[in-house]
Amino acid sequence: MMENKRSTITGLNAEEAREFHSLMVTSTIGYVVIAVIAHFLVWQWRPWFPSVKGYALLEDTTTIVTKLIG
Repeated sequence: MMENKRSTITGLNAEEAREFHSLMVTSTIGYVVIAVIAHFLVWQWRPWFPSVKGYALLEDTTTIVTKLIG
């Protein structure tokens, strides 16, 4: 039988650790790219900081919705 020697804390050998690390780096980069794109799209839809007019668009939307509902 083959003896399975694991001397590290994680139980991975060097090759498995490199493979896992590359997967983690790729996943993290993908997550950050998707998060940046999502934040940019939300910023374009509704900026977090008000313009000179304030949140006028939000107030107009609220007025329109209340007129439609009630």
